Amino acid sequence: GRRYAGGVVTGGDAPAGPAVGSARPAVILVEPQLGQNIGATARAMMNCGLTDLRLVAPRDGWPNEAAVAMASGADTILETARVFDTTAAAVGDLTYVLATTARPRDMAKTVLTPRRAAAELRARAAGGLATGVLFGPERSGLTNPDVVRADAVIQVPLNPVFSSLNLAQAVLLVGYEWYQAGDDTPDVTLAGDGVPAALEKREYFYGRLEAALTESGFLFPENLAPTIKRNLRNLFNRAALTEQEVSTLHGVVKALLKHRPASDGPGPGGA
Repeated sequence: GRRYAGGVVTGGDAPAGPAVGSARPAVILVEPQLGQNIGATARAMMNCGLTDLRLVAPRDGWPNEAAVAMASGADTILETARVFDTTAAAVGDLTYVLATTARPRDMAKTVLTPRRAAAELRARAAGGLATGVLFGPERSGLTNPDVVRADAVIQVPLNPVFSSLNLAQAVLLVGYEWYQAGDDTPDVTLAGDGVPAALEKREYFYGRLEAALTESGFLFPENLAPTIKRNLRNLFNRAALTEQEVSTLHGVVKALLKHRPASDGPGPGGA
C-alpha cells in the first residue's frame, strides 16, 4: 500500500495503521468519489477510536485537499491512510472482513446488524485476528466481486422507505456500535459536580420536612398523612437529590417556618 505522509504519497510495505491483530478494525473505502466524504469519514473514525483507513482507487487521487479541509482535527487518520489499487490488495492481510451493503445480490451471505457485527469484530480481535469493514462508492455501493470477498455483510435496519446513508454516516454508525461494544460507561450518570445525597441525609431532611408540615397543619386530615408523606418522599427520591440540594431544601424549610404567618390554619389536605 502507499501512505500519505506530509503531503506526499510514498511507497513501501511498512504498515501505517495498527499492526495485524489489532483490536481496531480497518475501515476500507472502495473507490470513494469525494474528498469531503473521505475527510468526514476520518472524523467519524476519530470519534470512534478507529485509526486504520485504507483507500481503494480514490476517484480524485490522493492526497486530496478537500479531505484534509473536511477532517477538522482528524488529520492523523489521513496522514496514515494507505492507498491500494484493488480491494484484494487492501484486505489481503485481514482474516475477517465485513461488507456494508443494502442487500447481497445473487449470493447467500450471513447478514448482521451493526450491533452484532461489532460483537463479531471484537470477538475475533480478542483472538488476535485482524479485521476490517468494506464501504462502497457513494453512488453505487459495493460490487458483487467486492461483497463476495467478505465473510458476512452488514445491513442497517432503517426506514425502508428511505434507508440510504452518506458514506461518513455509515462509517460512524458501524464505528459507534464497535466503540459501544467495548465501552463501560453507565447508561445514566449525574452530570456536574454534585455528590448524590446519602440515604441517611435524605431521611433526616424528610423527618424535618414532615415535622414542619405537621406543625403547619399541612398533613390533614390525619388519615391521609401517611399517603402524603409517601408521595413527597417519592417525589424527592425521583429527583436524585445531591448533598447541596438537600442542604438548600433544609434552608427552605427553615425559612418557611420562620416567616409563616401566625394566622395560617390547616384546611383539607393542608389547603
